[in-house]
Amino acid sequence: MSFSFFIVNKYIRSQNYSFLLSLVSIITISGIAIGVMVVTIALSILDGFNSVISEKIVDFNSHIIVSSYGDRNLQENNEIENKILNSNKNIVSISKFIAKNSIIKSKSVSDGVIVFGIDLENNNLEINKTIIEGKYFDIQNNQNQIVIGQKLAEKLKVSIGDKITLFTLLNDKLPSYSNPPIISQFNVIGIYESGMPEYDDLKAYISITKAKIIFSMDEQISGYNVRLNNLSNIEEIADNLRDNLRYPYFIRTIFEQHQNIFTWIDLQKKPIPIILGLIVLVAVFNIVGTILMNILERTAQIGILKSMGASRKQILKIFLIQGVYLGVIGISIGIFFSFLLSELQLRFNIIELPESVYFLNSAPIEINLTNYAVVSIIAFLLTILSSLIPSIIASKIEPIKAIKFD
Repeated sequence: MSFSFFIVNKYIRSQNYSFLLSLVSIITISGIAIGVMVVTIALSILDGFNSVISEKIVDFNSHIIVSSYGDRNLQENNEIENKILNSNKNIVSISKFIAKNSIIKSKSVSDGVIVFGIDLENNNLEINKTIIEGKYFDIQNNQNQIVIGQKLAEKLKVSIGDKITLFTLLNDKLPSYSNPPIISQFNVIGIYESGMPEYDDLKAYISITKAKIIFSMDEQISGYNVRLNNLSNIEEIADNLRDNLRYPYFIRTIFEQHQNIFTWIDLQKKPIPIILGLIVLVAVFNIVGTILMNILERTAQIGILKSMGASRKQILKIFLIQGVYLGVIGISIGIFFSFLLSELQLRFNIIELPESVYFLNSAPIEINLTNYAVVSIIAFLLTILSSLIPSIIASKIEPIKAIKFD
């Protein structure tokens, strides 16, 4: 053990650890701990939001949508399907879909919806995972079956087995004598809950076979849902498809389709550095104050150590190590309570949220060790820097003046 570490250990352990138990030291340690805890928990919640909301969005939307400019109909084309599927090994599936605006009506209520016709035999959307009442489509007998969101079901006042009516128009033109609405009746076979009001209230699903009939789209579709193995190179794949498919094909990634939501999540992360900076700044002043007070109390002892041959470097190290002790203890306590509170939230959902605003009924948590490491390293470096200033002051004290200080 070096001379500086020996002196610090003797000093900290003297008088029943009075240095660590002093009011100023407790405030300093608490400030660092609270700062580290608040920032790591905030980052864990934001990462949780990102993961959970992304997962919800992907359940109802493909990773990449290939449609046409102006949402015009596309001709079915097996060659294009194969071209998309074989363009990148990260593409695992492709399925056709039809999407049209319609009016949906129960016995007493009507509302606007987007009706999606999906390929039941080759569907790569995971709607079936979110069915909370009834069941998913019957592959053999699905012509008059419809799956709707829970909020839409509540609005229409319908349940499983009830009949609803769809009113659709050809070419999205206003109804007239020459363009009467097409009326189709469906049985509600399933009700889903995605946790995303935008979907639960707006989207209804039928088979693509039935959609072609009611929208008069014999050999036409609205586009293709493209699903990837992972999203690591989604932009590269989308750019490649844009280069290969050209007009009239229009390529959008999941992040482009839901840019507002992902921008909102990223926006929540913007204040984090400011919050960390303010909390750590308070802790820095506390560390500086603690060490300066300690220097004043130990000025005579500094003089004695110097008169016995202690170098400036050794004196500097003594007070620098004291500051680092405070920082390490504060960071460790902050990390411990951050893990503890995160685990409690994961198990018991202590922090509840209004689902209509945040798309979730409780704050999601995703523990990312990288966040903990980065916050800890930044806090540790700032602790060293804040300890350095008073330590330099202590190292420059003249031994004769210091001994006479008392």
